[in-house]
Amino acid sequence: MTQTCNADMPAPSLRLRIVFGDLVMLGPGKADLLERIHDTGSIAAAGRSMSMSYKRAWMLVETMNTAFQEPLVASSRGGAKGGGAYLTETGVEVLAQYRALEALVAEAGAAQVSALQALLRDPSDRK
Repeated sequence: MTQTCNADMPAPSLRLRIVFGDLVMLGPGKADLLERIHDTGSIAAAGRSMSMSYKRAWMLVETMNTAFQEPLVASSRGGAKGGGAYLTETGVEVLAQYRALEALVAEAGAAQVSALQALLRDPSDRK
């Protein structure tokens, strides 16, 4: 028995996490962090915009920088002119490839996501 989805139900989302071996992962959080570093020019600002401490953001950047052949983020320390951060060519490429793969998976899996959503119980029936 299938039910029609309630119009009040939020649209489904698909979150893609790629695991390369034991410790190297690239997922929506790291991709969002890269994107926000690109947009803000700052690791601290990117982290704040994600409700993440600077230390946590820096640790994620360091993890990504050491996982790939080339660093994804370059930064300079603060000073009179202030510091900053930016995506390297490799960082731009990694982010672009991840976002392209996200779009591809979302498009290819749209019918299956819709089918799963149709099988969900109406939110007003849940208690």
